[in-house]
Amino acid sequence: MRSVSSFRFRKSSSSSGSPSRRSGSRSRSGSRSRSPGRPAKHKRRSSSRSREPKNENNIGEPNLTPLRLHENNTNQYNGDPDITEVNYSTHTTLEQQRIESERRRERILERYNLHARKEEKRREEIYVEEKNFETPKSIGKVCRKTKELVFGGKIGAFFMIFLLPGTVFYLLLMCSQKDPSLLNFPPPLPAFQNLWETRVFGVFLLWFFLQALFFLLPIGKIVEGVPLWNGTRLEYRINGIYAFILTAIAVGISLYFEMELYYLYDHFLQFAICATIFSLLLSIYLYAHSMKAPEQELSPGGNSGNIFYDFFMGHELNPRIGNFDLKYFCELRPGLIGWAVINLAMLFTEMKVQDRNMPSLSMILVNSFQLIYVVDALWNEEAILTTMDITNEGFGFMLAFGDLVWVPFLYSLQAFYLVNHPNEISWPAASAIVTLNIVGYYIFRAANTQKNLFRRNPNDSKLAHLNVIPTATGKNLLVSGWWGFVRHPNYLGDIIMALAWSLPCGFNHILPFFYVIYFTGLLIHREARDEHQCKKKYGLAWEKYCQRVPYRIFPYIY
Repeated sequence: MRSVSSFRFRKSSSSSGSPSRRSGSRSRSGSRSRSPGRPAKHKRRSSSRSREPKNENNIGEPNLTPLRLHENNTNQYNGDPDITEVNYSTHTTLEQQRIESERRRERILERYNLHARKEEKRREEIYVEEKNFETPKSIGKVCRKTKELVFGGKIGAFFMIFLLPGTVFYLLLMCSQKDPSLLNFPPPLPAFQNLWETRVFGVFLLWFFLQALFFLLPIGKIVEGVPLWNGTRLEYRINGIYAFILTAIAVGISLYFEMELYYLYDHFLQFAICATIFSLLLSIYLYAHSMKAPEQELSPGGNSGNIFYDFFMGHELNPRIGNFDLKYFCELRPGLIGWAVINLAMLFTEMKVQDRNMPSLSMILVNSFQLIYVVDALWNEEAILTTMDITNEGFGFMLAFGDLVWVPFLYSLQAFYLVNHPNEISWPAASAIVTLNIVGYYIFRAANTQKNLFRRNPNDSKLAHLNVIPTATGKNLLVSGWWGFVRHPNYLGDIIMALAWSLPCGFNHILPFFYVIYFTGLLIHREARDEHQCKKKYGLAWEKYCQRVPYRIFPYIY
């Protein structure tokens, strides 16, 4: 899914050996200092020892405790970030056996030695302390400083903070013109007083907090995300599809009471400005919140030490207010569901502006294609937990602006364009466009499903027929199926769908094709970033994969 990442130009498993193994391999050399639990050796023994019958066999016979063999298998880590877990159960069992063995020995050697019994009592106290000692399951890690900067580094990130909002406003102003030709630059600017309306900002806040309420509803299953770089696994409630259904009911009730969605179209630029201001305020809060976050909760990609770069990229990986995950919420809810509502508003507005009894075929195609995409993302909500946005990228201005502004206001550009620039298409042309979208969607969904199943459970029986290349990290690389066709088949499906969304708008202007042009460039850039990271992570295994699968996105082309 490409909700947020769409707008961007985008372990060694160190495992401590178990103490049981270490304690079991230690030498019992006499030169080593004795442990507190070992009885003191007395030069002078009790005279009562001579009264006991000698049993040389029992005294000289060593008490050997067999140790469990440990398998040194890197596959058990599956290439995930380190979580150092120490198991003390085996250690305490062996310690108990050692104490019992020495207790039997001392009953023979020093039966009437009171000092030995005091030592025995002390050993029992130590054993109880060790038994009750709780070890943390993970050792905190320190986030390293970001060295490899993207998006033009510190200077590029600074200018992107202004360039992205400027791009949105320019495209919306161009679409509002009767002739949205690129030659008509710059577009006429509206009066300053028409750029802001308090009521519009109130409606936007109402929408945002309504989605937050749906997000908090105790419905839907709770799942664990994939291990993050610091070894933690966060829990998420999967209820996006329920939020969409509740939103649809709310919109239906509004239409029943004759609340016109034309208001969205009439104040479209104002809504975009309100969303931009809100995303900026949210980003400031996120950066301030990250200043108090522990080191292990920071983002490896947004920890450069430069305020503008970290503000843009996101300084904290997964900021939360209690159990409310801000990044995960913004990823799919306000912007993505808002995109579908905006498209519906444009459909009704087209009928009103063009005096139609029913929407045009072009508008129906655009709404249908994009509605399927939104519902698919929410239905497969769990799959987003494996994406770079959740696992690698911090939550800063880049994702906040992308989620709340770029997605709803630019992804709906085709529907917004068709309101004032109708384009009639024939049924054969519509059939060809539908076929193209189906092909793109099938590739996109099948490839993502295959990837997500493999990441969740590489031993899934559904994937038994696929070939893999083992890597030094313990993970395997898929080299057959969709991922043996091209290296990024999901990107290919995404681009095909993007083209199908633009074709219903016709070829009179290039503006409706902004999305497919921008998105193709974005995915090519992101593919280059993926290549760099995978080559660094998997080394020779990745080079072997590239030899087996030579084409990156477009078969026989690129």
